[in-house]
Amino acid sequence: MNEQNILIVRVGEAALKGMNKPYFEKTLADRIKRHLKGFRGVEVRRHEGMIFIRSPKELDQQDIIRHVSKVFGVSSVSPAVEAPSDLDAIGEEAVKFMLRQIEERGIRTFKVEAKRADKQFPVKSPDIARIIGAKVLIGCKVLKVDVHDPDCKLFINLRKDRTYIYDEKIAGFGGLPLGTNGRGLVLLSGGIDSPVAAWMMAKRGMLIEAVHFHSYPYTSKRAQQKVEELAGIVASYSGRMKMHVINLLPIQEQIVQHCPEEETTILVRRFMMRIAEKIAEKYGCMMLITGENLGQVASQTAEALVVTDACVTMPVMRPLIAMDKVDIMDKAQEIGTYEKSIEPYEDCCTVFLPKHPTTKPHLKRIEHSEAALDVDALVNKAVASEEIIPIMPGGEDF
Repeated sequence: MNEQNILIVRVGEAALKGMNKPYFEKTLADRIKRHLKGFRGVEVRRHEGMIFIRSPKELDQQDIIRHVSKVFGVSSVSPAVEAPSDLDAIGEEAVKFMLRQIEERGIRTFKVEAKRADKQFPVKSPDIARIIGAKVLIGCKVLKVDVHDPDCKLFINLRKDRTYIYDEKIAGFGGLPLGTNGRGLVLLSGGIDSPVAAWMMAKRGMLIEAVHFHSYPYTSKRAQQKVEELAGIVASYSGRMKMHVINLLPIQEQIVQHCPEEETTILVRRFMMRIAEKIAEKYGCMMLITGENLGQVASQTAEALVVTDACVTMPVMRPLIAMDKVDIMDKAQEIGTYEKSIEPYEDCCTVFLPKHPTTKPHLKRIEHSEAALDVDALVNKAVASEEIIPIMPGGEDF
């Protein structure tokens, strides 16, 4: 009966979307298909609010699970077996399933939890659990029931056409399917924060593009390569993206030459935002995304952020704004960007860094300093010189 491997995929917040639920579920199923297109013979199907994946036995099911659990919108994944929705057939499959758990995991205690999705089925959920539990006890002599702390929870999901049997729920990242919340442009550096910010916005269903600023030759080609590799890690969750690369050095040199030293950091940041906004508008992004964290450095004080935002009209999303640095580092380790982020390569923000940067800038004073520069010409020249680098997740296109 089980000639194929079966995975049950549960949707996260998409299940709460009311009349829009089918749209979110279809988008999620399409995303799963893209992530699995490298696996030959895999079938992805939506049915009654869940997504089922069937794959040939010869494929590595754990590898498939790893791919699926990274898809935003997936709440959990369960390897399962199926049986006709008949108590004798369910009991027979349940015994086979538990005998494998005894052999592979050495379990000695269990508990049955049943869910009757088909309300027309004449036996209610508690009675289904009791009946299947009795059959397992008869068929697996070494097992005992432990309702408080069992070695194995045996789940029975009874539906109209088929019943699914499984014992684990492998957590996904949840969130919303990619493509359900527009497109954003992240200002991506080689640090810890901005890749995490990009990941978090992608988790909310937003398609991501990136803009990266460098100061070559003060920053090296290897430093840019590091950022491309970071973008590739993010893309393993968010799918392929474009990275727009801008040389910021001509602007930095003008600022250093014509503006007060202590304002260099905030002035450079304002130029970054202006350039990012132009690129976002050009490529259909609806908001900017940064990895800024309140009070972390001089350019991220409340006053500095207000002055920074004053130069653009596009909304700026800062998903890390109130997080502790330790929590950001933990998230970076969880998603796989941390080790790459801490590699010691220079960043454009460290070029011409003032000894005593202003932490409480005043907008009128900053605008007065900018009056010494041809702001529009500098921004337009930078945008015109952009280099676009396609970023693929692990070299794959999906």
